Amino acid sequence: MAVGQCDFPNMLNVKGITLGTACAGIKQTIKDDILVIQMTEDSTCAAVFTQNAFCAAPVHIAKAHLAHQPRWLLINSGNANAGTGEQGMQNARYSCAELAKVTGGHAQQILPFSTGVIGQPLPVAKLTAALPLAIKNLQIDHWELAARAIMTTDTFPKGVSKTISIDGQTITINGISKGAGMIQPNMATMLGFIATDAKIEQILLQQCLSVAVEQSFNRITVDGDTSTNDACVVMASGCSSAPEITADSEHYAIFAAGLMDVCKQLAEAIVRDGEGATKLIRIVVEEALNDEEAVRVGKTIAHSPLVKTAFFASDPNWGRILAAVGRSGIEDMVLENVQLFLNEVCIVRSGGRALDYTEEAGQQVMNEEEITVTVKLGRGNAIQEVLTCDLSYDYVKINAEYRT
Repeated sequence: MAVGQCDFPNMLNVKGITLGTACAGIKQTIKDDILVIQMTEDSTCAAVFTQNAFCAAPVHIAKAHLAHQPRWLLINSGNANAGTGEQGMQNARYSCAELAKVTGGHAQQILPFSTGVIGQPLPVAKLTAALPLAIKNLQIDHWELAARAIMTTDTFPKGVSKTISIDGQTITINGISKGAGMIQPNMATMLGFIATDAKIEQILLQQCLSVAVEQSFNRITVDGDTSTNDACVVMASGCSSAPEITADSEHYAIFAAGLMDVCKQLAEAIVRDGEGATKLIRIVVEEALNDEEAVRVGKTIAHSPLVKTAFFASDPNWGRILAAVGRSGIEDMVLENVQLFLNEVCIVRSGGRALDYTEEAGQQVMNEEEITVTVKLGRGNAIQEVLTCDLSYDYVKINAEYRT
């Protein structure tokens, strides 16, 4: 059950981008599990990928193909094609080649992505048999169908749509993502696909995406596990009437902020849908020496099973949070300067429990569905936020039964 209201939004059309889905029956035969996204010929494309050393075969292929001005994305759910050795590489290449036959393009213009069970051969015969139908179904408004086709253990499809204005002209930015478990992006199991009709060079688009991912997908964690298949892609069709975005113009900051907003909303949706999650936890670390230190403290708290289970139980066991701060690896921490808050309730001050703190006040906060933990380190001016969720019985059940 997701945390909060998670209805799929009304998605605007992005000129120059079409989406088509089909059911290949890779793991099940009830819902679509193949997605093809097509870009116009002059589109630019940027991507970031998992840093997991055992990255999946499609990640290797997509990295190589990114330099060849991609025209299509090919995504399947139900099978990760990871841990599959040379056969997995051959299957990923073959899938691209077969899609190229259907579209009339080149295999190197296709970026493949997979998500699902690790270590099982990709059923390429099923996948490629469904490609003609996916191409036939290409439409400009199939965003919700696309978001559903890439789901695995997700409980709801995730999408964001917004517009920005540049010189009186509208630019649209749409995004979909999937992910609920194996979430501790490190780039950035999550996949994110973002499309815009902005006109922007590839190098600049890559720069925008890398910055946005660092402040969004790389600031979330569900369980501390970095997937073999994580990837985030942004496609720019250039079909808007707005002027081209260049690095030395004021338009760049406007576009970068819009892309950042879409990424942050998609990232938050993933945490809201964390496997078995009942609560959304915002961990804000303030007064750190630098951003790296702030993120390290935030993620140490977010990764703690003891902290996460306390939140699930609505137990104001603040000592677990304090212990996580203490083991986060900060050198020369002055304990008397550290302050700890649950929402607006101060728990720790001057090296110990705040004199005005009461268990009743802590309990009232812990009963809420969305909670903010604020840590003030008293060391500097850096501020960073990490999003996570609680750890429930259902998380264990979902992952214990994942392959059954």
